Amino acid sequence: MRIAVLFNKPGVDAGPDELDILDEVELVEKFLKTLGHDSFRLPVTLDLSAAFNTIKSEKPDLIFNLAESIENHGALVYLVPALLDVIGIPYTGTPTEPMFISAGKHLTKQILEQKGIPVPGTFLPSEAKSLKPGKYIIKPKWEEGSLGLDEKSVFDVPGSDVEKFTDFSDDKYFIEPFIDGREFNVSMLAAEHGTQVLAVAEILFKDFPEGKPQILGFRAKWNEDSFEYTHTVRTYDLGVNAEKIRTELADLSLKCWKALGLRGYGRVDFRMDKAGNPMILEVNSNPCISPGSGFFAACDFAGISFEQAVERIINDALKP
Repeated sequence: MRIAVLFNKPGVDAGPDELDILDEVELVEKFLKTLGHDSFRLPVTLDLSAAFNTIKSEKPDLIFNLAESIENHGALVYLVPALLDVIGIPYTGTPTEPMFISAGKHLTKQILEQKGIPVPGTFLPSEAKSLKPGKYIIKPKWEEGSLGLDEKSVFDVPGSDVEKFTDFSDDKYFIEPFIDGREFNVSMLAAEHGTQVLAVAEILFKDFPEGKPQILGFRAKWNEDSFEYTHTVRTYDLGVNAEKIRTELADLSLKCWKALGLRGYGRVDFRMDKAGNPMILEVNSNPCISPGSGFFAACDFAGISFEQAVERIINDALKP
């Protein structure tokens, strides 16, 4: 097939979270070639008409959609599958409506809660002063890659930080209780008959000083020179009750996949409280798949080559 590899074009002053998409593009191109496909790059910006015209003129058989945002705006990511739906061309990954829902963390939580899937409570910044005593975290509603998330996002009620968060926009941010426990993520991949859980990984926060919030924030993901990056480690050795944890988190992840209507591949992020109760923090319908990413590592852990993963993602996109 002739396949267009669509991706969000990084900006002039793009940071590592944006530039990482180029590694994903290169990786996918490599394995499309080994699978016998011809491919070309299709960068996308807010000028969607340019992408529309390129698709119409080049006439690819399929779009491999890697877009994680548009000009670093996570809230606009659903515009890509929406455009492809209008054109009427098959594409990989999650369709328009579930892409829109899963891109909005608060919308995701609403859907999951309706399905009886455990999520933390949600509050608006304007409600910060009326929160019950405890530890909380404020998050952007739409951004991916932990953009805008660091240890300063965690605050106590009562506490001196509460006042400043009341000025945050209710349209752009939300607050949830901070679950001070173990963190996990679960990668999934479409299979011929259903969905396969590739791996349940735990994120270990090594030697974090007492009082330093243990979160997988922006620095932990993208700043290689930071303490957070070098002291945050992925492991598949889940310790005591490992099989119970794997089974429970895998089951919840598959329920998230079904509830939100994901397609191709995805990842679910969890926190587990001190009593061992898991809560879904986020469902990512287009997680990073570059070398070194959690998804890439999960494929390796499951004994699936990335060539096989790319083939599965394509086959899922072509299902009637």
